[in-house]
Amino acid sequence: MNLHEESIGFLVNSTGRRMAQLLTTLYSPYEVTTEQWSLLRALETAGNMNQKELAQRVGKDQASVTRILDGMERKQLVRREPNAQDRRSYVIHVTDKGRAMTATLLPIEEEMLRIALEGLTESELQQLKAVLGRITENVTQALIGGTTK
Repeated sequence: MNLHEESIGFLVNSTGRRMAQLLTTLYSPYEVTTEQWSLLRALETAGNMNQKELAQRVGKDQASVTRILDGMERKQLVRREPNAQDRRSYVIHVTDKGRAMTATLLPIEEEMLRIALEGLTESELQQLKAVLGRITENVTQALIGGTTK
């Protein structure tokens, strides 16, 4: 293993990509992408929201979210309705078909996580979450102009 492959950034990125690849494979019979799943899951968890809020929640730019929502709307997983508070924006709603798809895909995501985390103790899992959370906080602070050491 070279120094690049030993870097935390490489390992985190590589692990995330591999998990996404597995999820893509598992979701392929349902014709839902992992990007679509992230939006559908966010909407199901947090409820209806506008595109800007959704983009912030999933960490994607608004143009990407618009493109993803276009595909989801064609599949009738979501619908856009004019925002009563701001006529320039839309509120995104999960459809009955989208809720049914969530019910189908959630156990598949849980299975992917079971596979990925196999062999980890509860203590190791808690430590991993804590360390990744701390790294996320550090990077977020640096992005919003916080101090770096």
